Amino acid sequence: MAVLLSDKPKYIDVLSDSTGETAEKVVRAALLQFPEAGVQIRLHTRVRTQEVARPVLERAAKEGALVVFTVVSPELREFVYGLTADLQVEAIDIIGSLIGRLGTFLDREPINLPSAMLPLTEEYFRRIEAVEFAVKSDDGKEPRNFKKADVVLIGVSRTSKTPLSTLLAQRGLKIANQPLVLGVPPPIELLDAPQDRVVALTIGLEQLCEIRQARLRQLGMPPETNYAMREHVRQELEYANSIFRAHPEWPVVDVTGRAIEETAVIILEHMKERDERAKAARAGLR
Repeated sequence: MAVLLSDKPKYIDVLSDSTGETAEKVVRAALLQFPEAGVQIRLHTRVRTQEVARPVLERAAKEGALVVFTVVSPELREFVYGLTADLQVEAIDIIGSLIGRLGTFLDREPINLPSAMLPLTEEYFRRIEAVEFAVKSDDGKEPRNFKKADVVLIGVSRTSKTPLSTLLAQRGLKIANQPLVLGVPPPIELLDAPQDRVVALTIGLEQLCEIRQARLRQLGMPPETNYAMREHVRQELEYANSIFRAHPEWPVVDVTGRAIEETAVIILEHMKERDERAKAARAGLR
């Protein structure tokens, strides 16, 4: 007899006593291995008391959700352990066991303070500066920033330039991006920037058409607009590829079917290789 799969939505409740950034990134990275899962992530931040945690866990039990949590307070962590056991909720503690192992390894007691309550560091301000840089340098708004950027992303519209810029900026990298428009040459500032910092983005024709049609529907515009017409999109991609071929030093990353997190990892790998080549070249000059 055939087994019918339930259409009931699956949820992952990410519970954190801070921003939840760590747990959410871990979950999203793991979900890349299940591209058709269709799971929904619900983020619950700054959960620091039992009164706030309880309704989240009770709802998770009612809806059969998975709970992933990062809680540094031993008392709250034990409460989450106990209540999820009582409610028969599947729960994963991402940071608790690591803190315990680190305490044993370092022979020290943890301070047990959520990261949001720790003193602001130089790294924190570096990330804030990078995010501000990405906002100012989005969509080619400030081409003079190309020389200052760690990476300049280029590609036709809807190749994930802006979300990639934001994601990489959250890691403290200064990212600028420039859209390529059919028949319009790239700004001269792009060619004046360090060419080993330029990363080209491309995408499959069919997927780009689908993405653009969905965007037009969101805006309430007719799908017959040139922006999403197959022949026009094909010409745009071919124009972009002709520019990429003229600059073989630019790595080309195909974003077709990729989550932005996966594309970001590929770009970071290109950056690492670039920096290693530069380091080797400097060493050879000595």
